[in-house]
Amino acid sequence: MKNIKEQLESLLAEEGVHADYTDGHSLAPTHPVPEQLESQMRLAAEHLVGFKELMMVYTCAIKEVHTKFDVLNTEFSVRYRRNPIYCINTRLKRPSSIVGKLERLGVPLSLAAVENCLNDVAGVRVICSYRDDIYRIAESLLRQNDVELLEQKDYILSPKPNGYRSLHLIIRIPVFFANATHKVKVEVQIRTIAMDCWASLEHQLRYKQAIPEEERIAKELLTCAEMLAETDARMLAIRREIEHGEEGEDGDAALLEKLKRLDVRI
Repeated sequence: MKNIKEQLESLLAEEGVHADYTDGHSLAPTHPVPEQLESQMRLAAEHLVGFKELMMVYTCAIKEVHTKFDVLNTEFSVRYRRNPIYCINTRLKRPSSIVGKLERLGVPLSLAAVENCLNDVAGVRVICSYRDDIYRIAESLLRQNDVELLEQKDYILSPKPNGYRSLHLIIRIPVFFANATHKVKVEVQIRTIAMDCWASLEHQLRYKQAIPEEERIAKELLTCAEMLAETDARMLAIRREIEHGEEGEDGDAALLEKLKRLDVRI
């Protein structure tokens, strides 16, 4: 049976952590005596436990926000006879990305720094069918009394120079555990299918690549973004025209359609 030292070595090796440094701030390797090595491994393991617990908190916050959007989508499908949300994607920032961002910010690595300095460890991306759905869903979320808006950036009304469009929200929500409540920040991005298509392909084309004729390519991508924005606007106009025609439907037909919608799947 492994002793505590061997167990710690195995655990840290699995996580890619090596206890061969003098402290948490120095990157100069040393050759400590066995007692020092075991003490450093214990300290590294304690930090690892704390980090994993923090990631668990962020994971639960993602689940909370995902559920909020699921509930709104179900309500809208009954009240307005269509689902405004096409899909919901979630993301937990990788440890290497967390470390890299803190280094770029010039902040010492600590659990407190992760919580206080980073807004995008937990991410939820909501893809909507139409542009007006974005604001309707966002307003419905922010009206909830346990959702605190910390920051909002509207890249739809004011697109980025490269053509990127999306509504970004930084919110804080309570997450309830057995013996404590944590207030957790979550980044929410809300965009249409067309906006998401452009952003995904633009990222794929540019990611870690040396692009020939970069200025011309950037102009082409910007043109594509503007064409998709025009398509979004035209599709919204078509939907509204159809809805306007449905307003004259027979009252009984509308009532029957609503009854069908009330058969909510669980």
